[in-house]
Amino acid sequence: MNTVTRVLAVANQKGGVAKTTTVASLGAAMQEKGKRVLLVDLDPQGSLTFSLGHDPDKLPVSIHEVLLGEVEPDAALLETPEGMALLPANIDLAGAEAMLLMRAGREYALKRALAKLSDGYDVVIIDCPPSLGVLTLNGLTAADYAIVPLQCETLAHRGVGQFLRTIADVQQITNSDLKLLGALPTLYDSRTTHSRDVLLDVADRYDLPVLAPPIPRTVRFAEASASGASVLAGRKNKGAVAYRQLAEALLKHWKSGKALATFTPDV
Repeated sequence: MNTVTRVLAVANQKGGVAKTTTVASLGAAMQEKGKRVLLVDLDPQGSLTFSLGHDPDKLPVSIHEVLLGEVEPDAALLETPEGMALLPANIDLAGAEAMLLMRAGREYALKRALAKLSDGYDVVIIDCPPSLGVLTLNGLTAADYAIVPLQCETLAHRGVGQFLRTIADVQQITNSDLKLLGALPTLYDSRTTHSRDVLLDVADRYDLPVLAPPIPRTVRFAEASASGASVLAGRKNKGAVAYRQLAEALLKHWKSGKALATFTPDV
């Protein structure tokens, strides 16, 4: 069966904005929909790898060796409790970043690796590190689409302008097909006017779509990471509901071109 593989990068150079939670939760939600999902951990901290039940310090091989061309991508693949495949990461990846800097075509290392795997998956979701270095450039160069998780708190949008310039550079130089879908509000508290004001400011200042639904603040995300599974694996909660809605919207967008809903805070 000839299917189109969609590659989504989840990126923001600011840490603590729920990138890893978004990757794990969207992946699990799409797996529930019957999609074959591959998750890619591009962060040397290995947070996605850890949150999906694998110890980054005990990996025999990781995406580090894959990016350097030392092993084939399928040799590094792991399974997750919810049925997704994972290209895991550990601290070795920090060394790969330095080594890639000395190589020609360094921005295309992940794209080349995924080309060997993508026929086996409907969706690939990339967890980019909290930086704008060569690893994030690899993620954006390999992707068809990008989402920017954005924490609904003061100063959360610091650096958004710089990130958007990076997106523009990637579109001009290494990946002209990259489409920025918008900002995804995370850690959202509908009870506060502050969260709404932050989103209004971002939408106005950067002319950036703010995707719906916003992802609410809930302790369930931390509990899920500690258990080695996504938030969708536990009891029904508002965070899981929001990610399922977003996953369904993305799949419809990719299948039919149906526009993604944008979030308009009540004011």
